[in-house]
Amino acid sequence: MRAIIQRVNTSQVIVEGKTIAEIDKGMLILLGIGPEDDEAKCATMAKKLAQLRIFEDEQGKMNLSLLDTGGAAIVVSQFTLFADTRKGNRPSFVGAAAPEKASPLVDHFVSEMRKFNIPTQCGEFGAHMLVNLQNDGPVTIWMEM
Repeated sequence: MRAIIQRVNTSQVIVEGKTIAEIDKGMLILLGIGPEDDEAKCATMAKKLAQLRIFEDEQGKMNLSLLDTGGAAIVVSQFTLFADTRKGNRPSFVGAAAPEKASPLVDHFVSEMRKFNIPTQCGEFGAHMLVNLQNDGPVTIWMEM
């Protein structure tokens, strides 16, 4: 399981001209599911992200988490996080989980985030999405479980 986490002031996901997810201060989470991933990894990753201290305190130090700030999250499935670019000029995505495995795990990850009372919205699995964000900082973190 791989994730790109971006601290955002605002973010939205648009599918076919309609906004399907929109948050103010919080995290945009681009989530890639691999073939070995499972519900336990989803729970571990969700807990880590809920507690990840990437928001600034009164002194400007990154000491606060989504739990501390009351921020929200948007989760967007991102199989391209498993791109292999070692050979040729066209990425290979054979390292990503098949959609029938990945889709329910993305849903499970979202439900795990919600267990922490983090308002969590999501993109549409398999759809062409426009993802808008205002990266705060910028703060962008790569994580793998």
